[in-house]
Amino acid sequence: MISAQRLEAEISRSVLAVPGMHCAGCMGKVERALGAVPGVAAARANLTARTIAVDHSAEAEIPALLAALASAGFAAEPREDVLEPPSASRELLAPLAVAAFACMNVMLLSVSVWSGADGSTRDLFHWLSAAIGVPAILYAGQPFFRSAWGALRRGRTNMDVPISIGVALATGLSCYETLTGGKEAWFDGTLMLLLFLLAGRALDAMMRDRARAGVSALLRQAASGAMIVGADGALQWTAAAALVPGMLMRVAAGERLAADGEIASGQSVAGLARFDQSLLTGESAPVPAGPGQRVLAGMLNLDAPVDVIVTAAGQGTALAEIAQAMEAAGQGRSAFVRIADRASRLYAPAVHTLAALSFAGWLIAGASFHQALVVGIAVLIITCPCALGLAVPVAQVVAAGALLKQGVMVKDGSAIERLARVNRVLLDKTGTLTLGRPVPDAAALDALGEEEAAVALALASHSRHPLSQALALALAARGVRAATIEQVRETAGHGVSAMWRGLAVSLARPSQSGGTAAALAIGAGPVRLIGFADRLRPDARAALAELKALGVEGSILSGDTPAAVMATAREIGLTGQAAALPADKLDAIRRLQRAGRTVLMVGDGINDGPALAAADASIAPGSASDVGRQAADIVFTGDSLLALPRSVRVSRRTMRVVRENFAAAILYNAFAVPLAMAGLVTPLMAAIAMATSSLIVVGNSLRLAGAGK
Repeated sequence: MISAQRLEAEISRSVLAVPGMHCAGCMGKVERALGAVPGVAAARANLTARTIAVDHSAEAEIPALLAALASAGFAAEPREDVLEPPSASRELLAPLAVAAFACMNVMLLSVSVWSGADGSTRDLFHWLSAAIGVPAILYAGQPFFRSAWGALRRGRTNMDVPISIGVALATGLSCYETLTGGKEAWFDGTLMLLLFLLAGRALDAMMRDRARAGVSALLRQAASGAMIVGADGALQWTAAAALVPGMLMRVAAGERLAADGEIASGQSVAGLARFDQSLLTGESAPVPAGPGQRVLAGMLNLDAPVDVIVTAAGQGTALAEIAQAMEAAGQGRSAFVRIADRASRLYAPAVHTLAALSFAGWLIAGASFHQALVVGIAVLIITCPCALGLAVPVAQVVAAGALLKQGVMVKDGSAIERLARVNRVLLDKTGTLTLGRPVPDAAALDALGEEEAAVALALASHSRHPLSQALALALAARGVRAATIEQVRETAGHGVSAMWRGLAVSLARPSQSGGTAAALAIGAGPVRLIGFADRLRPDARAALAELKALGVEGSILSGDTPAAVMATAREIGLTGQAAALPADKLDAIRRLQRAGRTVLMVGDGINDGPALAAADASIAPGSASDVGRQAADIVFTGDSLLALPRSVRVSRRTMRVVRENFAAAILYNAFAVPLAMAGLVTPLMAAIAMATSSLIVVGNSLRLAGAGK
């Protein structure tokens, strides 16, 4: 099924998969090609997912869109709802390995030639280099050759065209020199060129691969199917993709919903059935729901079997809408992408012009065709954008490695650029500012008698409920020994009951409580109410103080109840917005961005997914839901919030190094290109100079190795 949705009466949105879109230049060409199709209102590419969203009228049909992309040199197809794009990094690893292996071996042979080998010995080494180098060049150069041919075939150029021409000419001239017994061959320089180009592209692709799995992870939170009650009462399991509105689902306790719906019947022994919707709304307490009330795909049924009439399935569910919002928000966020797009339009013609002028100029000056060709090849190679291509990804990878040693994983390299500019942070409460682990109130535990505490521990130890587990841990830590109880029985959603010394005892959900609590009852004695609170993460106040010192102001943005949010806000000294749905969080971020703020979102649940994707940068704790971790640019392990200011500081330092790398690459070209045009540089020297500039960039980036400390 084509991923398309109706925006207005006359405008639809279709999503097309474009696997061959691998750089900013490709992204610009795809958008321009579709923008020229009559009936297309807008086209926006997502470089990370390699898709493009097209807003179009009925005048622009899918075949016309595919034809426009084909004319621009890009194969495309309508994207399936849950299409997993191929991994760009995996496609580059084999060519990279071949280039590295061949380069090392040919360089060893070249050392002998450089050391003075002459005559038949030199010729033998050239033949051996050709035997190793030519097949390796043909294989390792395929990513560039295919891209260049696809552009040239349609009368266009891209950044891979001059690279491919330089590689082809250098290889061809090296083969000629080998066949004619010439003194020089440049297989080593050609392989070195491909090695550095592939390394830069692979590093960038690895970062992009880490950021692509958020939408599919989100959709996997819904159940894969449901038990459908037929007209005759028979039950049949049906896959989620086959569910349609009007079907009657039977959802057992402990199961997640596969579709949105309305409860038809079903309730627990204690009353209304309860649902855990924390992944959707961030609400920390289970929500009761009864007949006639709406429930959503991804919710967890806690108490008892319920029958649910399906109202929306597949791409129509609230969960799918959140996924669509995440995907839309993740498009084109890096300034470097747009800068590279503009630069790519100038790079190919500029390099071709310089090489052609050098070749023609030397011919006019009386040089031989061979000498003029060598100069032209040297210009093509020495202007290779390896240093520019490595300036960003290498710095990002080194910084990401430094942060990883401190328990901070960077999933999207471009997030470092965006994180360096943040001046506003929005923090979810439950599981983000707090640990998301309930802790019993110390005063309530102090008020328990010795026997009451022993009974409470015995009851709590028989339950897997989070509150029971927290209570059992707290009592055990106080040295309490569990009482001996009998006839233990746990009722889902209600609590644990047993007999102790002939008395009925229970640890249950209280009938009335202003917060999260458990009620301990022993016989006819008074009920002991034990409240629970969620503790702040360690160093929360210190982390917020450091962020403020860095110029980053903070506030709470949570889907939890107003009482819970305001209590945390007062404790930590921040302002807060409570009961925020995913759309509310998205709106809050958009308002701040329109006001000129660069926003960092810190959250952990599915309900935070669109906000994490839409913010300029996003961070999630390691305890976050799968979707929260996938949607975030950065994930930190451990409990301490000091990971936030540490990440901001490292990002700002990284961007300083990136700017230094760009300056070094520009200075290199300004110095090296005139030398190559003057005939003072051979193709091998050009490759070595190109490699040296790349190594300077890499060496400068390695200064970030200790930045996470």
